[in-house]
Order: sequence, then C-alpha cells, then structure tokens
Amino acid sequence: MAGHSKWATTKHKKAVIDARRAKAFARYIKQIEVAARGGADLAGNPALELAVSKAKKASVPNDNIDRAIKRGAGLTGESIEYTEIMYEARGPQGSALLVECLTDNRNRAASETRVAITRNGGTVADPGSVSYQFERKGVVRLPKNDLTEDDLLMAVLDAGAEEVIEDTNSFEIHSDPQDLRAVVAALEENDIEYESDEAEFVSSIKVDLDLDGAKKFMKLADALEELDDVQNIYSNVDISPEVLEQLHAEED
Repeated sequence: MAGHSKWATTKHKKAVIDARRAKAFARYIKQIEVAARGGADLAGNPALELAVSKAKKASVPNDNIDRAIKRGAGLTGESIEYTEIMYEARGPQGSALLVECLTDNRNRAASETRVAITRNGGTVADPGSVSYQFERKGVVRLPKNDLTEDDLLMAVLDAGAEEVIEDTNSFEIHSDPQDLRAVVAALEENDIEYESDEAEFVSSIKVDLDLDGAKKFMKLADALEELDDVQNIYSNVDISPEVLEQLHAEED
C-alpha cells in the first residue's frame, strides 16, 4: 500500500505478507500494461522503462513483466482498457482515506469499493470533501541503517527534496513529483539504498488513533487492499509506537 505510514507495518504474519506481495505484483503488472500502450520498446517509451524498473526492484518475475508488456502493447490480441478512479472515504476518529483504483470495469470497482467501505465501518465521502487535505508528492522511503538526517539532506537537498521525515527505523523524503527522479538519482550517486519511490498523495493533516480506532482503521484498510481494482490507499492516519505495540500484542 502506498501512503502506508507506520500502520502498514502492523500486519506481519507470513500469510499476510504473501498476500500483499501478490497484490504488489499485480499492481506493478497493471502499471506496465498501461505504460506499454505507448509501445513495447523500453528505449522509446520512458514511462514503460520506469514501470519495468520499479517492477524489477520489487522482484516481479521477468516472465510476468514480459507478458504484461506484450498484453499492454496489444501484441497478444487482447484489448485491455484501464480507467483510473479515485474514491474518498471517512474512517474512525476523523481518519480520511483516498482509494485509488485502476480498473477495466468501472461499475465493478465502484460497487466493490463502496461495499468494502460501508461494511467495515467507513463512510463514502463526497468528492472533494476529503481530497482537499492531500497533496501530490514524490515520496522516497529508505531504512535508516547508519544514516543521519544530515547525511540524507546533504545528498538530496540540491536535487529538489523538500523535507526529510525521520521515524524509528526509517526515513521518508518528500519532494515535488517532478523532482522525484532527480532525488532518486542523487541517492544512487551517493550509494544510498532506498526501498521505494512513488508519486503519492500526502495529507497535510495527521490524525492519531487510539487502540480501538487503529483496529477499526486496519479492518477497513485491509478490506480495501484485498480488492483487485484498488491500486493504492492514502490516509491521514498516524499511529503511535505505543498503540502499535498493543496491536502487535493482540495479533501474537
């Protein structure tokens, strides 16, 4: 899940990890199919080259990538037309979600997303009533390792990074989406490993959830994540280390 701040680390059992891995693969495959509409040649299609690069970084098998390129470029005789749709929702304790879908069936996506929201304690929000809180940003996530915030700022500030957010074991770098590739290039030039780089919707308002709210939010987010048409979920949720520990304790 994109926009997956600390609460995304709460689900850690093998079955959940395997399911999320499969979902992540499917997400990258769709992105490749969409990009391949511009042609199957990576050298002449920068969007496809980037989509393939991200898929390979996420360990998507090469055979899956090749098939997706051929399908998207129309080389298999299949015709796949995807539509991007954004749904807005309200969750527990003032939480807000943007649900980004990429679908070949708009009616199915709308129906399944609405059902998942309403059956899991959420409310479908009117267009614009939630999205005003969010701004499109380039987001790079990376483990701390032996890095300090100053080390990171020195490496990426001139590339367009706007801020570095420090967490217990990781950093997030935020930038204008147009500067994302430059920020990634700066990290690579400085031999700094990163986990992911995406253009995401980041909320300017953060909502802290207590244990009850966190459990309800996770139930809602998990239900949405299971939908095939859902590509990304962005939220304004922040969960404290103390509440995370309580969640882990209840899972174990």
